[in-house]
Amino acid sequence: MAGRLKAVGRELLVNRTLYLMFLPIGVFYLVFAYFPMTGIIVAFKNLNYRDGIFFSPWIQPWFKNFEFFFKSGKAALVIRNTVMYNLMFLAGYTAASILVAIFISEIERTVFKKVSQSIMFLPYFISWVVVSAFVYNLFSFEYGAINTLLQSLGLGRINIYVTPRYWYWLLPLLYIWKWVGYGSVLYLAAIMGIDRESYESAEIDGANIFQRIWYVTLPALLPTVVTLVLLGMGRIMRGEFDMFWQLVGKNGVLMDHTDIIDTLVFRSLMGNSDYGMASSTGLVQSVLCLVIITTVNGIVRKVEPDNALF
Repeated sequence: MAGRLKAVGRELLVNRTLYLMFLPIGVFYLVFAYFPMTGIIVAFKNLNYRDGIFFSPWIQPWFKNFEFFFKSGKAALVIRNTVMYNLMFLAGYTAASILVAIFISEIERTVFKKVSQSIMFLPYFISWVVVSAFVYNLFSFEYGAINTLLQSLGLGRINIYVTPRYWYWLLPLLYIWKWVGYGSVLYLAAIMGIDRESYESAEIDGANIFQRIWYVTLPALLPTVVTLVLLGMGRIMRGEFDMFWQLVGKNGVLMDHTDIIDTLVFRSLMGNSDYGMASSTGLVQSVLCLVIITTVNGIVRKVEPDNALF
């Protein structure tokens, strides 16, 4: 034991600069990620304000807080919606981000490239509250710009707020629009790291721009794509609460088609302030996310071990 402590002390002394650089981010994750995990016990407590998190009585039976979600009659529905929308978001966001990154990387004029990238990144800073206002002013049945245009062309108006099928493409499109600028930066950084000699060799061999992209750029991006998709799969059971709540809210007509786990829990929490129930549902989400990312990573490790996360 003493020998190990000496080895650790020697390691800290030799690489003290690196560990000092790591210290702020280490403290950040301890305070904001690991310490809050102790709140998991709320899922097994009958929480009250007088006793607090740690001294509130344990609930009996221990799984009582979990019953609400599975006996609500909407568990299967919201799980299906959450997974379905997240898969659409992940697929569309990944494809669009790669495409935009490739387009930007092929632009030769520096000023135009920087302006294009800045414009694409701008929606990332717009909150979903503002986006919901944009959507309402575009699609409002009486005064929306889209319906006004359709009426001027002699076409019928559309009312997206009572027609669920429109949201199956509108939500993914809005998600991609908002996040594609951020995603393209990640893939653009990977493209910039590709050895330029590979492009020069392909060009000497007579490859045109599309062949260079297909045979050089995309294979080089594969490890980055796999890593980001795996990280995305780790959130597959967690919906974009802000997006769904601001755009759809409590619209009963759309609820069965747009309700996700997070919005169901929020509505229930607003109604009865049962923090144990909300915490238990969040714990179920986390466990399912862990199972999914572990399974997918295991499949990737068998197919291509170098691209696996762990």
